[in-house]
Amino acid sequence: MGRIGVGRLVFAVAASAAICSGVARAETPRATVEGQLDSNLREAIGRAIGETDKPVANRFEARRRARAAGEDAIAVLRSEGYYAYEVEPEVGDGDPPKAIVRVSPGPRFTIADPAIDWVAPAPSEAAKAAGEAVMGLAIGGPGRALDIVNAEGRIVAAVQKRGYADAAPAPREVIVDHADHTVRPTYKIVAGELVRLDGLKVVTDGRSRIGWMERLAPWKPGEVYDPEDVGELERRLLDTGVYDSVTVSLAPADQAGPDGLRPVLVSVSDRKPRTLELGASYSNTEGMGAGARWTRYNVLGRADTLALIAQLAEIDSHLTAELTLPHWRRPQQTFKAGGGLYRKNTDAYEETGFGVRADVQRRYGKTSYITVGGSLDYAKVEEKQTIQSSPLGPDVYTIAGLVTGYLDRSDDPLDPKRGWRLEVRAEPTYLIGDETLPYLKVQTQASAYMPFGAQARTVVAGRVKAGAMLGGRIPEVPASRRFYAGGGGSVRGYAYQAIGPRFDDNTPQGGISLLETSLELRQKVGEKWGVVAFVDAGAVGTDEFPSGDDFSAGVGVGVRYDLGFGPIRADIAVPLDKREGDPSFQIYLSIGQSF
Repeated sequence: MGRIGVGRLVFAVAASAAICSGVARAETPRATVEGQLDSNLREAIGRAIGETDKPVANRFEARRRARAAGEDAIAVLRSEGYYAYEVEPEVGDGDPPKAIVRVSPGPRFTIADPAIDWVAPAPSEAAKAAGEAVMGLAIGGPGRALDIVNAEGRIVAAVQKRGYADAAPAPREVIVDHADHTVRPTYKIVAGELVRLDGLKVVTDGRSRIGWMERLAPWKPGEVYDPEDVGELERRLLDTGVYDSVTVSLAPADQAGPDGLRPVLVSVSDRKPRTLELGASYSNTEGMGAGARWTRYNVLGRADTLALIAQLAEIDSHLTAELTLPHWRRPQQTFKAGGGLYRKNTDAYEETGFGVRADVQRRYGKTSYITVGGSLDYAKVEEKQTIQSSPLGPDVYTIAGLVTGYLDRSDDPLDPKRGWRLEVRAEPTYLIGDETLPYLKVQTQASAYMPFGAQARTVVAGRVKAGAMLGGRIPEVPASRRFYAGGGGSVRGYAYQAIGPRFDDNTPQGGISLLETSLELRQKVGEKWGVVAFVDAGAVGTDEFPSGDDFSAGVGVGVRYDLGFGPIRADIAVPLDKREGDPSFQIYLSIGQSF
C-alpha cells in the first residue's frame, strides 16, 4: 500500500505542477482592440498585435504597448484597403494599467482604373494581352495591398512565359484617392528583348555525357524562351534518380552567343556511384527473410542504373540483375532489362528456374504510365499435391508478353485522400512442356478515395480487383501460374494463398479467375496519428468466374503514423471464414496505405 500511495502522491504533485505551469504561461493580448469592426478585421488586427505572458508593469510599459499595437493595426488596415482609418493608442485606468488601441477603419477603398505602362521597348501584342488578362483586379473590388502586389507578379510571369525572360517591374504608381475612396494602380513593366534559346552549357563536372543531356532538352536552338521548358528539363534530370541535386537556369544576357541565342546553364551533383542496401523481414506465416541490393549509377554516362539484387526467404528467394535506362530513345520513356535465378516455395508448389525479361515504360505525368514488354523463363515446378497434376509436366518453358496501363488521378501516391486509380494488365502467355498451352491472363484493379470534412480528416477508400485466364484451364495451367488470394496486399486476415479451393490434403489449388474487394474507413486523430477499420473479401475460382461459395472475408483495424512523406501502417485482421490450418489473426506492417 505504501508504494501505491507514494505513486499517487508523485502523480498528484506532477499534475499540480503542470496545472500551475499552464496558468503561469497563460497568454493575453498585448493590447485590447476597441471600435466598430467586423469580426474578420478584428481577428486580423488581433493576430498582428499578438499575445504575451508578461503582465504590464507600469503606465510607461502600457503606453509603449498601445503605440506598437496601433502601428500593427495600421499595417493591417492598409493591407485590407482601409486608408481613411483613425487609430488612437491609449492607456486605460486601473492597476495594472491597460494598453488599448481604438480603431475606426472608415470606408474600404476600391480598385479603379488599373493599368499597365509598358516601358520601351514594348513586348509583342500577344505578351501585352497576356499581361492584362492575368492582372485580375476587378474594378470596384477591395483595394487590398497584397492583391495589388500579387497582380504585378502575375503580369511579369505572363510576359516571361511569352519569351521575355528578363521582364521585370519598375516602381509602380498607386494613387490612393480619399475623395472617392479609390485605389488606382499603374504598373510599369520593363519587358526587355525577346529571348531565343541555344543549347546547354554544363557548368559542373560529372559522369553524365553532355550529348545525352542535350537530347533531353524540350526545345530546339532558336526557339523562343519558355520558363516551363527550362523547368521541364530540370524535372527530367531529377526523375532519373542518379543526381543528388539539379539546377537548370537561363544564362544571363551577357553570355548570349554571336547569333543572340542564350544558352541554358545546367549544374548537377552526382550521387555516390555505388550504394548497398540491406534488409530483413519476418512474418508469422511467411517466415524470415533477408535481402541485399547493390546499385551502380551512371555506368554508361546516361543516368543509367545497374542493380544486383539478392533475397533469401522461406517463400521467395532470388538472385537477379537489372539495367535501367531512363529517357530511352525519347524523354519520359524508360527501358528495363533483367534476368536471374529464382526459387519459390509456397503451400501450393515449389518452383526453381531462371528467366530474362525486358520492357519499355512510357510515363504520362508523374504517376501514370503504359508498359510494354516480354519475358522468357524456364522453371521446374513441383506441385505439393499429387491428386491432380498439370499435363505439361514439371519442366516448363514460358514465353510471355506484357501490356500494362496505369492511370493515377489521386492526390498522393502513399496517402491518397481523394481521386481514383485504375490499372489494367494483359499477359499473352505460351507454355511449352510435355504439351503446349496458350492463354491470355488479364487483370484490372480500381480504387477510389472520398474525403469528408474541410480538411479531409475522414476518408472512405474502396478497391476492386478482378482477373481471368482466357484459354487457361485447370489442371493444365501449372500451379505457379495460377491465381491465389490472401495476405497483406490481397485479403487481410488470411495467410498467403489461403483463399480459394483446396485439395483434400488442404493444399491450395489456385484458380483461373480472381475477384477481390476492400473497403476502408480512415480517420485522422491529431496531427500525426490515424486509425482505420476495414473489411476485405476475395475469391479464387477454377472456372471463368468465381462462384459465391469461393468467397472469404476478413475484418480488422489498424493505426497509422504520418512520417511526413507518408504513413507507416500496422494492421491486425481476423478471418471470417477460418479453415483448417488458418491462423486466428494476421498482423501487417508496411509504409503507405494498403491501397
